[in-house]
Amino acid sequence: MTQTNPEIRIVFPLYPGVTQLDFTGPHQVFSRLPGAKVTTASIGGQPIEADGLVFSSLADLAAVEGCDVLCVPGGLGTSEAMLDEAYMAQIRRLGAGARYLTSVCTGSLILAASGLIRGRRAACHWGWRELLELFGVVPDEGRVVRDGNLFTGGGVTAGLDFAFVVAAELVGEETAQRIQLGLEYAPAPPFDAGRPETAPTAVVEAARKAMAGALDGRRAAAAEAASRLQSV
Repeated sequence: MTQTNPEIRIVFPLYPGVTQLDFTGPHQVFSRLPGAKVTTASIGGQPIEADGLVFSSLADLAAVEGCDVLCVPGGLGTSEAMLDEAYMAQIRRLGAGARYLTSVCTGSLILAASGLIRGRRAACHWGWRELLELFGVVPDEGRVVRDGNLFTGGGVTAGLDFAFVVAAELVGEETAQRIQLGLEYAPAPPFDAGRPETAPTAVVEAARKAMAGALDGRRAAAAEAASRLQSV
């Protein structure tokens, strides 16, 4: 008798202003998992523009019955997404029934705003990590952080490392390694500037200056989302 792999339902809930690599990187890995059914969805199934690319033929998020893995990507649109009641209602609904809650970059802020990860440790992009505290979530500097069934990746490119960690949890290390080999994922960056702890001081200062205005706006949105959470 032929044994089939059990279906693994993975959902990426997209929103306007999402960072495409936050979900396309993990999507590439997850789509190769045995038995995986990967769904990208948005409110109303509307097309989503991300970094100049348009993603269409999306599922209607409200019509997705459930999932084993909910993977929330981050992006410049995180602030608006946290305050979008229709979107957040679906995050809470799907997250409540998921086996695993996961996110990449500032997607952890969206999970935090849902109230599903209060009191737990989570990674986030270094520029916005402190905002997790507004939701009672413990910021963790790790590139990939696990706290029970919660898996979170740090900044954008951490999504690939994150995806292999989740893949190993779902299908075992050997299968995850075969996928890694197939994708020839063997990072060797030309600069050691991927984290503020290692990047040149001038580069870090310039990055902080560029993000300063956005940080104020995102902090205000996070504070508003946190206040709404008290009444949920």
